[in-house]
Amino acid sequence: MDYETALEVFFQPTPPGAPTPGPVAKGRPARRLRDAYEPIAMHGVWSRRTYDALSALGLNFLTGYVWGRASGMGEPSPGVVVSTFAVFEPGAITALYEEARGKVSRAELVEARDRATIESLEAVLGGANAADVAGVVSVLRRGIDAAEGTGRALFAGLACQPWPASSVGQLWRACDLIREHRGDSHVDACVTAGVGPVAMNILTELWLGMPLFSYSASRAWPEEVLQATAEELRAAGLMEGDKLSAAGQSLREQIEEQTDAAQQSIVDAIGRDLEGVIQQLNQWSAACVEAKAFPPDIYKRAAG
Repeated sequence: MDYETALEVFFQPTPPGAPTPGPVAKGRPARRLRDAYEPIAMHGVWSRRTYDALSALGLNFLTGYVWGRASGMGEPSPGVVVSTFAVFEPGAITALYEEARGKVSRAELVEARDRATIESLEAVLGGANAADVAGVVSVLRRGIDAAEGTGRALFAGLACQPWPASSVGQLWRACDLIREHRGDSHVDACVTAGVGPVAMNILTELWLGMPLFSYSASRAWPEEVLQATAEELRAAGLMEGDKLSAAGQSLREQIEEQTDAAQQSIVDAIGRDLEGVIQQLNQWSAACVEAKAFPPDIYKRAAG
């Protein structure tokens, strides 16, 4: 997939008249922080400058995403990448990862990806006050220092990498670290609840108010697997037709509560600075969306 195709597939506007997803409108502090930093954390995925830099090394949008995100853990085996990415079809992730590693070394990838992403984000946030950026980074790093890395491979791997020298680079890294911590925690909450990878996608899309399979299909799962999983969820009483049942809604809410609870040490360490940081991150994230460096659909942003 090239960048233009990715734009066509993923950069659709929020459907006209669609309400703000309930989890976004009524989110707890950890959820509101997550929604605020998401476009900044994912700048290494959606930035055209980053894509161009990785394309010059032989990667496309999907291979760049998989190798770029996995590289924080070093050079793990494909099975580890499949396990930590969780919600993607295993064969697709394995093929993309092995193709990417065959084209470019980890050292070349990390250098090009970090450089291009930081240059891109500096351009997007060109009007940002340097002191404001440094202040937000300082607060976020306080939260990161309080975060528990046990059982969180993507977070722990990225936390071992050197921090970028520039303040904007550190902003990207801080947001990416907290995002990976939440993602690892969310997968753990799903597994604890007995929810498998396909069901994770379906429960999330329906919980947010997205049409059935509109999000889960983008994770490379075949139609027959999606349909079979939906039937299993109906049989378990978690779906009624193409919607969540009351039991399904309750289960997904419990998973979200557990995910938020796993972020509480971060929220507590940020403390009274939380509201100001969320407000500032939302402003910078809006600049990323305006620059077409993150999808504009609020449902895509909320789904991750």
